[in-house]
Amino acid sequence: MFEDLSTRLESAFKSVTGQAKITDVNIAETVREIRRALLDADVNYEVAREMTQKVKDQALGSGVLQSVSPGQQFTKIVYDNLVEVLGQEQVDINFGEKPPTVILIAGLQGSGKTTFTGKLARMLKEQGKNPMMAAADVYRPAAIDQLKTLGEQTELPVYSIEEKDAVRVAKEAVQTAKKNAHDVVIIDTAGRMHVDETMMEEVAAIKKAVKPDEILFVVDSMTGQDAVNTALEFNKQIDYDGVVLTKLDGDTRGGAALSVRNVVNKPIKFISTGEKLDTISAFYPDRMAQRILGMGDVVSLVEKAQEQYDEEQAKKLQSKIKSEEFNLEDFYEQLQQLKKMGSMKDLAGMIPGMNKQLEDVEIDDDTLKPIEAIINSMTIEERRNPNVLNGSRRKRIAKGSGTTVRDINDLIKQFSQMKKMMKTMTKMNKAGRAMEGLKNLPMMGRR
Repeated sequence: MFEDLSTRLESAFKSVTGQAKITDVNIAETVREIRRALLDADVNYEVAREMTQKVKDQALGSGVLQSVSPGQQFTKIVYDNLVEVLGQEQVDINFGEKPPTVILIAGLQGSGKTTFTGKLARMLKEQGKNPMMAAADVYRPAAIDQLKTLGEQTELPVYSIEEKDAVRVAKEAVQTAKKNAHDVVIIDTAGRMHVDETMMEEVAAIKKAVKPDEILFVVDSMTGQDAVNTALEFNKQIDYDGVVLTKLDGDTRGGAALSVRNVVNKPIKFISTGEKLDTISAFYPDRMAQRILGMGDVVSLVEKAQEQYDEEQAKKLQSKIKSEEFNLEDFYEQLQQLKKMGSMKDLAGMIPGMNKQLEDVEIDDDTLKPIEAIINSMTIEERRNPNVLNGSRRKRIAKGSGTTVRDINDLIKQFSQMKKMMKTMTKMNKAGRAMEGLKNLPMMGRR
């Protein structure tokens, strides 16, 4: 997420890093490089110009603290301005005073509206709500089928009709929600490849018919400045309440995220980083600024860990680690918990400094599959006591898992080292060591 922008900003700070003090010369050089980094990331020109001017003014007007280096102070100035550009505070959904709360999802075709509808429904269900979805994208059969599939995956109802009447779908969905005690209705609307009058009229008609408590505009982060232009047009027509940035795990340069809040003056409320239903997060400007500047996002990492945290299981695991009874069976279970927290690359980006350490390491969701295959090819005895793995057993496991004996040897060696390391890890604030250890696992990062 924003790797190129992060690298460029880090490079820009080199002008003041290690300097005895901030001067007019190194300020000018650094600000110039920051502006170039922002423009190359497709940030709106006026946003980039205004932000860098503020950074320059604040740097020139600040007395350098004796206990803080110029590099650190400049980073803090840029961080504060990034947070301001991104919106200062996290903004939640507007829930209605009387159920059901009606949430209208709008955006262009291909922006990820339907997938986001399923993700949001799942998230609200986990928060104790009882949502239902409405398939108001009546022109694209695949959209209705997709939403029904998402409904099956989340075990939540989807309201749809055979007729191509989006307004009727929305109205009847709200009525159905009232009858069946659903406290939230999420309406997925139709999109087009480009903004057109027909689409806008339909979305406006749905808004008038159901009077939504919340309208969310979904934007594809990979579309750069086009995303900002579309956001402006939609806002003129339907005056939405917040923005959703999707596909932040793709080849995005960050311009949309850094521009849309400032240009449209509407808060970014959610970000989405993949196709899986759990890849949705509330948007926190301060956390995003930290990640852009390579500071990580430990708070989000801890929150993700807590979602999968089982206190009783954790106590048993801690006891096993202390008594050196931690085995490959336990290790396999921990890998499954780690996978539930999100993509490996996204998790690595939340650990301060880890992006830089792993920049030459290939990390994707398939990274752990060979390791899982090796462990799954073992007998229960072999998982619980790797010491019994002689040559013939290793050959059998290699054949069964589609790997090599060398891969198995590497796994056992790294597992032994990990056991020693994990014995000293008792607090969540040492999570960075665990992720750092992953890059040394067999097959991790092989091209």
